[in-house]
Amino acid sequence: MNARFRPGVLISVLGILSLCCIPAAAQGEPDTFSSAPGINEVHRRKHVGGKADIDSIGKRKIGEKGLGNWYSIEHEIQIGREYSHIVEASSTLMLDPVVNEYVNRIGQNLVRNSDAQVPFTIKVIDSDEINAFALPGGFLYVTSGLILTATDEAELAGVMAHEIAHVAAHHATRQMTRSNLINLASIPLIFVGGGIGLAIQEAAWLAIPLGVTKFSRSFEAEADYLGLEYVYKAGYDPQAFISFFERVHAQEKENPGKLGKAFATHPQTSDRIKKSQDEITKILPPRQFYIISTSDFELARARTAEIENRHVAAKNDQAKPTLRHSSSQDTHSKDEDDHPTLKRRSN
Repeated sequence: MNARFRPGVLISVLGILSLCCIPAAAQGEPDTFSSAPGINEVHRRKHVGGKADIDSIGKRKIGEKGLGNWYSIEHEIQIGREYSHIVEASSTLMLDPVVNEYVNRIGQNLVRNSDAQVPFTIKVIDSDEINAFALPGGFLYVTSGLILTATDEAELAGVMAHEIAHVAAHHATRQMTRSNLINLASIPLIFVGGGIGLAIQEAAWLAIPLGVTKFSRSFEAEADYLGLEYVYKAGYDPQAFISFFERVHAQEKENPGKLGKAFATHPQTSDRIKKSQDEITKILPPRQFYIISTSDFELARARTAEIENRHVAAKNDQAKPTLRHSSSQDTHSKDEDDHPTLKRRSN
């Protein structure tokens, strides 16, 4: 596999002076630092085992079962599997073995460099929509439109890492737990009688979606944070994730409609971009080299484009009018049908 690399951007001057890092392997092996701890290293040591400790990725307990998550991992997998049946029944999966093997290989490498504690099933949906989404329990879907929109492997990996982070942090079951807590909080309202009680109940239920939306935004920010760590640990340039969303959202303004709902409802706002840049500067030690792309990406992207082109050609053929030449027998029958029926009058 031929890989293409570019020099890492040394964002922080203090990071340059204090850190001397040996390039990490493409498979995401732990980094080895030869210099004395600098500001970045001290900052990370203050959060051993926390979200800022990238050396503890895979051993950290993020959003696991407890007060904020009522669901076991087994239950989470069961929920995800049930939803996956619905997704696949209503979607067209891309069956090309080369594209599927490539996307699965990239995803599994990211999973190995994440906090996910569940096995992942990764599939490609044949759709020109730019989208990727993960169901609870490790069911990840990537659209062909996303593959074609990504300019290199690092961008594709960045988006997939963000979705893997949702699963690793148990966002779906934590969201469900919060929704259940809100529902439980509204139970005493049933004991309030009359029209006032009914009005209070209706207002409480109307407020639930707003609360869930607010929580999901915080989860999106956490997925940004963790996803950048995972893509970095796997050897990719974390800046690619930011540049992808900046470019795609600029395109969405010019040609709306192709951006998947999962992306459109949670855009990379300037605030989120700034937070992501801060994480890259303060948490992720700069490397001399990052993986940008590979020949396998170019092959998978070319095959995806070929498949999509065949779809377009087939649709164009179906759209053309079909001319039917009538046979002599058909003409005769039609002529007979067109003649009036004559009845002889009796004398």
